[in-house]
Amino acid sequence: MNLILLGPPGAGKGTQAVQIAEAFGLLHLSSGDILRAERKARTELGQKAQVLMDRGALVPDDLILAMMVEHIGRAAERNGFLLDGFPRTLAQAQGLKSRLESAKMRLDHVVSVEVEDSEIVTRLTGRLYCPECGRTYHEKFSPPQVAGVCDVNGEKLLRRKDDTPEVVRQRLETYHRETKPLIAYYGEQGLLRSVSGVGEIDEVTARIKEACGA
Repeated sequence: MNLILLGPPGAGKGTQAVQIAEAFGLLHLSSGDILRAERKARTELGQKAQVLMDRGALVPDDLILAMMVEHIGRAAERNGFLLDGFPRTLAQAQGLKSRLESAKMRLDHVVSVEVEDSEIVTRLTGRLYCPECGRTYHEKFSPPQVAGVCDVNGEKLLRRKDDTPEVVRQRLETYHRETKPLIAYYGEQGLLRSVSGVGEIDEVTARIKEACGA
């Protein structure tokens, strides 16, 4: 089985990707992890990406596509692949479709994890972390015993720069503009499966499994 997980930042895609890949025996391919690994290994593709990023430029679709397709080729050793964080744009989705067809492969499901923007803002802006031990908290869902202070060492908790309301809203705007059109694209192909991303982790996992016919 070959599938894609779509959803806004903060929808829990990364967590669900690990759960689903393990449940179905799939090769989990995270575009962010692959990009970091390619850069660290200083592969040809990784070095090209690094040069662009050093200039402050975005890594272009064709480069991301080349990286992902190379790793997708390894899915033959497993029961299929799960793409997490890719494709992000319509151009990437169209390029992926072409490459898969050339390799006599196809997608089986595209799962869209649906979470309202207001819930995403609450999830992301409430995150806190300890700079000393790295432990994470959430102001609403998993608060420290003493507000603003780490339970382990008493250090003052911090908020990541990209978890401010302004940045979170910008990220959501980018998602709606660039990635959400993929929902219509895959819907037209009969591949889209929409599930609610609200609830306990195992509840969402069960919904995704059911959507994929498990």
